[in-house]
Amino acid sequence: MSDTPQSPPLPPRLIGCGILHKEVDHLIRKNGWHLESRYLDSSLHNHLARLSDQLNQALDQEAANGRETIVFYGCCHPRMEAILDAHHTLRTQGQNCIVMLLGHDWFMEELEQGSYFLLEDWALSWRPMFAQVFGENQSVVREIFHASHQGIVAVRTPCSDEFTREAGEMAEYLDLPLRWLDVSLDHLEGVLTDALTRKAPSGGG
Repeated sequence: MSDTPQSPPLPPRLIGCGILHKEVDHLIRKNGWHLESRYLDSSLHNHLARLSDQLNQALDQEAANGRETIVFYGCCHPRMEAILDAHHTLRTQGQNCIVMLLGHDWFMEELEQGSYFLLEDWALSWRPMFAQVFGENQSVVREIFHASHQGIVAVRTPCSDEFTREAGEMAEYLDLPLRWLDVSLDHLEGVLTDALTRKAPSGGG
């Protein structure tokens, strides 16, 4: 009597913020990683209860399917580490997605200059996001941003589409100067490689 052949295990699922979904998927394809992705809406950062609910739900679903997970988030929720522990998983290293993309030193250099980082996904959705978070009073929104930022830094990667117009409109709305940063995916690739290494059976997680 022959043994019934077993199906190969499902590849791990990376569950994360959709803010850099094009960049992450590009790196998965480039490296041929045995990894599938699933992204949550980047606006969830403004709704912590919804973020935890949706992340927990996604992790529960993958566990029910017998699939290992990696979380592509920074310290984006005060209970992030507790969520990871509850689901026996790990996340990419970094305070937030900008740190993962730029690296800590570059991020801090820009932060010290009062930069507000603008990625493509946010540039395409800033109007409804601002209305939801800050309200529709432009003078109030400007006051909030001017209190903590000296300018807008639009971050472009090799995967970015054109968002010059949208970035300009946001900078004009806020009455803040706009400049551009062209960033490679080298640091992000290292962050993902590290997470995959730690997730491997010999790496714990």
